Amino acid sequence: MHEQTIAKVIIQEATKHGMVKAIFVEVGDLGHLPAHEMEEVLKTLTNWKVTVTKKKATIECEQCNYKGEPNIVEKGHDHNVFRCPECKAMMPKILDGDQIILKEVEVQ
Repeated sequence: MHEQTIAKVIIQEATKHGMVKAIFVEVGDLGHLPAHEMEEVLKTLTNWKVTVTKKKATIECEQCNYKGEPNIVEKGHDHNVFRCPECKAMMPKILDGDQIILKEVEVQ
């Protein structure tokens, strides 16, 4: 159900640009939904061409100062469990890759 709420916001934003033919959405590794679920629900709710790309997450560990991709332990609906791959500290600071973004809208 949560995925439909997010999808409806994306659809509403896209339609502000005119008669939509296609949308391009970026889903971060630490976003609220997995990329494949976001793509599936957008395709179900529209007749547009939907392209969803995944974006790698970037974290910064306050324990060991590591910057880079996290070790994602668990990914579920509206929750992620991740840790620093260097020192194994849980839930380091997220720098990027935790959002779902409408990147481009193609109109008729």
